[in-house]
Amino acid sequence: MATIKIQQVKSRINCPKNQKLTLDALGLHKMNQIVEHEDTPSILGMVERVKHLVKVL
Repeated sequence: MATIKIQQVKSRINCPKNQKLTLDALGLHKMNQIVEHEDTPSILGMVERVKHLVKVL
């Protein structure tokens, strides 16, 4: 299965709790951190929820 790289580009400060929990579930804890996940519908749904905070590489 294909993989995607996700980078956090904006701060999680002042974000709603559900967006912070979504970033945690993706494995993003710091700014500019890059994680790699498989390209599944659940991962893409999580990325969609925090699309203003992350960049897909």
